[in-house]
Amino acid sequence: MSRPTAAFFDLDKTIIAKSSTLAFSRPFQAGGLISRRAVLRSAYAQFVYLVGGADHDQMEKLRHFLSQLVGGWDVATVREIVADTLHHVVDPLVYDEAVSLIEEHRLAGRDVVIVSTSGSEVVEPIGEMLGADHVVATRLEIVEGRYTGEIEYYAYAEEKAIAVRQLAEERGYDLAECYAYSDSITDVPMLEAVGHPYAVNPDRDLRKVANAQGWPVLVFVKPVALRSRVPLPPAGPTLAALAVGGLAAVGGVLWANARKRRLEA
Repeated sequence: MSRPTAAFFDLDKTIIAKSSTLAFSRPFQAGGLISRRAVLRSAYAQFVYLVGGADHDQMEKLRHFLSQLVGGWDVATVREIVADTLHHVVDPLVYDEAVSLIEEHRLAGRDVVIVSTSGSEVVEPIGEMLGADHVVATRLEIVEGRYTGEIEYYAYAEEKAIAVRQLAEERGYDLAECYAYSDSITDVPMLEAVGHPYAVNPDRDLRKVANAQGWPVLVFVKPVALRSRVPLPPAGPTLAALAVGGLAAVGGVLWANARKRRLEA
């Protein structure tokens, strides 16, 4: 009997058209949640990410910025907000081509696994929306129901490849027959871990590696409403027009603290 196989997908710019962590800074500002300086910083990071990809140093700066941003915020509140707003934000950002590819792999009997550097607070619900069999994502440290501002597990670069190999060992995947998809040079270790790597909307450095290694390059250009492709449960209500799902990103915990400050004033 043949061993089981899987398709491993990065999330940002591979399945969805934007950075799931940075996409919602302006709605945060509109809701009075973050400063103009934080909005501009996030907007710049999004620009760099979308145009040229983020190198190691930029990713480290972003990691530090976001992890410190959330220190002290209530975890239950964050998860509640994510559940209420996620569909409003993520639904129109999903690449049609990615949804088709996921469907093809499922029809072929492969597990679908999302492996993302974004926080589990947003990646896990997106994975559920897409019917993923497993999710690997960054986890923030939690003490007594609140984020400490530290990162417990950082799903980045070589750590993604380690996670893929661990899943293969646990589930018996034949990695030589598995597939992997990513846009970023930082995911080369994950792509090298499988027999069928694909570069999707690759940054400049990944495109060079893909060309040198003979890896196929895919271009996804058509964001689509996921509801037009996959039956979804009813979306939760938008919370007072605060961030319309930007709270699905790691920075969403700001809502809880803003409310706390108002109550204490």
